[in-house]
Amino acid sequence: MAQKTAINSLPACPVETTLTLIGSKWKVLILRDLTGGKMRFGELKRSVGSVSQKVLTAQLREMEADGLLTRTVYAEVPPRVEYELTDLGKSLKPVLASLWAWGEDYKAKLAGE
Repeated sequence: MAQKTAINSLPACPVETTLTLIGSKWKVLILRDLTGGKMRFGELKRSVGSVSQKVLTAQLREMEADGLLTRTVYAEVPPRVEYELTDLGKSLKPVLASLWAWGEDYKAKLAGE
């Protein structure tokens, strides 16, 4: 299991702290996809895109350790694992919405040139 982020290891700047937690391309896409609800590993891999299984697993473990998502393993054959945003992870929805809106605005401005 990944080790939980210690408060004293985080940057003093809140923006830098946020980027430390969600600054990778894959983490933002994982957050985007989990805003719709629980997903299994294979569903996440397909929805996120060209991420390797190794990288996706590492990113999910880090996000779980940071308290952004939960991983639930069901005692079934074959095993079923689901990922879901925690309340802390869900609190990033406005951040993702702002990124979405900015990206849409940027594309519209480029199209208007």
